[in-house]
Amino acid sequence: MASDGNLSSDGRHLAFVSKDLEQVEHLRQCFDITANVSKTRQVILGTERFYYRLQWGDIRLYAFLLDIGLTPKKSLTLGSLKIPDEFFFDFLRGSFDGDGCFYSYFDPRWKNSFMFYLDFVSASERHALWLRSTIERLLGIQGHMTRNRAGTFFHVRYAKKDSLGILAVLYEKQSTLFLSRKKLKIETALRIVGKSLPQGI
Repeated sequence: MASDGNLSSDGRHLAFVSKDLEQVEHLRQCFDITANVSKTRQVILGTERFYYRLQWGDIRLYAFLLDIGLTPKKSLTLGSLKIPDEFFFDFLRGSFDGDGCFYSYFDPRWKNSFMFYLDFVSASERHALWLRSTIERLLGIQGHMTRNRAGTFFHVRYAKKDSLGILAVLYEKQSTLFLSRKKLKIETALRIVGKSLPQGI
């Protein structure tokens, strides 16, 4: 909800939009939502894209999300959230599935040098700073924060060694929910360097 969710201004309705149907179904499972999933079309920079959308009403959940720091029209104003430390990496995994990315490549400057990065993205500088500071407080991993060229998004980025430290706790619990395509991308890259994600999944 902090990444792809939306709180209506009516104080009751919530919505969630994602290009991944799996993400939407995970949300329905978590909150036992019976509403139907619809499909919407958006044209972004001249390219037509289709997204899955779920909208439902839940006054108690709406109030809870307000209490922990979410607000209507949150994209640019989102700051720190009241996430207990014991649940922070469950939250971070959902944040990564919604607004994060993982990319890898062979560095042409050095033979057999395989690089990869873990990246969390937010339109809100306050939220990006909170993510970075909380990860540093809990793991001692600092990361690097940058802004994209257009100045519209902030990136909290972790290189190879630090990425491994975060991934080790991001996927360590059994029976966790995660976006399959992103986890598969990570596993494929880690196999190249002889690493693997925790076996508890």
